[in-house]
Amino acid sequence: MAAMAARVVVAAGNHGRLTTPYFFLLRPFSVTSTSTSRALRLNPNLKGWPRRRFTCRAVYNPEEVLIKEEGQPETLDYRVFLVNHSGKKLSPWHDIPLRLGNGIFNFIVEIPKDTCAKMEVATDEPYTPIKQDTKKGKLRYHPYNINWNYGLLPQTWEDPSFANSEVDGALGDNDPVDVVEIGERQAQIGQILKVKPLAALAMIDEGELDWKIVAISLDDPRASLVNDVDDVEKHFPGTLIAIRDWFRDYKIPDGKPASRFGLGNKAANKDYALKVINETNESWAKLIKRSTPADNLSLV
Repeated sequence: MAAMAARVVVAAGNHGRLTTPYFFLLRPFSVTSTSTSRALRLNPNLKGWPRRRFTCRAVYNPEEVLIKEEGQPETLDYRVFLVNHSGKKLSPWHDIPLRLGNGIFNFIVEIPKDTCAKMEVATDEPYTPIKQDTKKGKLRYHPYNINWNYGLLPQTWEDPSFANSEVDGALGDNDPVDVVEIGERQAQIGQILKVKPLAALAMIDEGELDWKIVAISLDDPRASLVNDVDDVEKHFPGTLIAIRDWFRDYKIPDGKPASRFGLGNKAANKDYALKVINETNESWAKLIKRSTPADNLSLV
């Protein structure tokens, strides 16, 4: 392996700068019973949420998390790790808390807005760093830039043994839940943003269910204006259709079929998005507890 060079930058905040402090308690974060009742009242199809909420084994303040790059971008050796101030590696998938309370979540950027390198968390490598995906030993790129910051919700997992009866019985894709962040600023690989979910798209990719949670960063100038799926259409007109169409078509240039979407081919509302997050957080907890087989996934 080629000699590794390393750069360290701040992971939290906007473009590497520290922002308003995050405060964590050494207990699982939870949605209040009031908000849960309200969600069920607004959407009777939810059928109830799991009562338990799960968080990580050690709680890390994202402002104390650094981004460490090893290797050179656009090479097979390139990795983006999260580390604490003592240099200990952290898993962006397992060690960053999902919830911040009051409907706010941590979101970890894999692909910055207006770029096309197919970056993703390496779920089978220790500490699950972010790397560029490969195919037949070659680096992969999307055929065109993605127009939004794209990444994952930590502490979530789409269980490949679970057939979702609400989405054509499709099985989970064995990855963390994806997020499409629609704010105007370009983030950086490995950056941790505070976001609020707004909608959910049930993408079915080659038979696997691959949820896309549409969200917005709290530091976006229009964040206060959007709180649910209808607000997205009002303040970001055409965005939901553009996201659906981008993910429907992006594999066609590689000779693969277009992706399908469940739930009537439309974006579900915020309450449904929260339901997806809660269910996949519970699946992650079972994975971490090894009550669900991990197979080749790294739990470190």
